[in-house]
Amino acid sequence: MKKAFLPFAYKDSLILILGTMPGEKSLELGEYYGNKGNQFWRLIFTVFNLPLEHEYSKKINLLKEHRIAIWDVLEYCEREGSLDSNIRNEKANDFENFYHNYPNIKHVLFSSKNAEKYYLKYIGKRLDLNYDTLPSPSGANATKNFEEKLDEWKKKILPLIMND
Repeated sequence: MKKAFLPFAYKDSLILILGTMPGEKSLELGEYYGNKGNQFWRLIFTVFNLPLEHEYSKKINLLKEHRIAIWDVLEYCEREGSLDSNIRNEKANDFENFYHNYPNIKHVLFSSKNAEKYYLKYIGKRLDLNYDTLPSPSGANATKNFEEKLDEWKKKILPLIMND
């Protein structure tokens, strides 16, 4: 059984980026998006026109500075390897308590279509939140190159930061 991380969220978090479940390398390192093949951190730093940092605390501080929380839809599951298609016997995280504890969250961005799928299956959309789906930062997502992903990430994240 694989268990997800606790959320990185703060009382003033405005945006929640949701993945499905940490991959093998992330679980091994104890870090969100720890696989170097995953473009999450490169995308986030580039969205804000900053050079990529490799120190995990600096990555998390960037999110905090921009009022972005990260978490995963699933609390635990059985999965061979890191592919979402291998997920079995999953259980969703407790979003009712999460949203109660972080009432400033107004925007939920799924970091993949699978994250959205599991969220809709177990949680469902709330009327008081705005939802959107980002192109997956996974190295397994070859449908878009980095620049195409970055363009969509900028278009979907920056207005949320600027309009706050």
